[in-house]
Amino acid sequence: MASTLTWLGHGTWLIETQGHRVLLDPFLNDNPKAPLKADQVECEYILISHGHFDHVADAASVAKRTGATVVAIFEICQWLQNQGVENAQPLNLGGGCQLPWGRVQLTPALHSSQLPDGTYGGEPGGFLLSLPEGKVYFACDTALFSDMKLIARGGLEVAVLPIGDTFTMGPEDALEAVKLLQPRWVIPCHYNTWPPIEQDAQAWAQQVRQHTTSQPMVLEPGEKFTLGQQ
Repeated sequence: MASTLTWLGHGTWLIETQGHRVLLDPFLNDNPKAPLKADQVECEYILISHGHFDHVADAASVAKRTGATVVAIFEICQWLQNQGVENAQPLNLGGGCQLPWGRVQLTPALHSSQLPDGTYGGEPGGFLLSLPEGKVYFACDTALFSDMKLIARGGLEVAVLPIGDTFTMGPEDALEAVKLLQPRWVIPCHYNTWPPIEQDAQAWAQQVRQHTTSQPMVLEPGEKFTLGQQ
């Protein structure tokens, strides 16, 4: 079966590939846009990009209930293990590991990272996943940076970019990111959760069509994108 990406609102994604389920940045119970709650999601792996509440809020509860392995920077893995999470695969920026469903690399991001209790959350990051249909880049919370062009070496099937502004890059910089990354498909996220990050995603998608060769796909929370489509 083809790999799929389901947007669960804000920066949270469920990746299904080769019979495995991977949850990215679990923020469900307190997310007003989430289509399901933390106790309704099943996964074997949890990827965490950085330590902010709106990306780690449900990580410990989901990991302990499901036995999922957390993949994150060392400091976040250690913080979660101190809360009783048993399985963790620590990484650092630029490093990666091979998992049963594909390779994961922790990429740089320009942001901040403090855990909800004030603990240092290590450096913020994004994720580059090598899946059967090609590479998928989750920029996660970041500003625009020119080395995105290096992340895209070898080509990207999909790039998932924040467009909300205020706390991440906004629509204009996200459009420049598309030009650097040149993915076949690009999907916006991290917008419209609350008023400070409200954006017109369809208007942004139209700019992508006009100024790049990438194909935009705007999803509603709960909707799924299937990789490999033409």
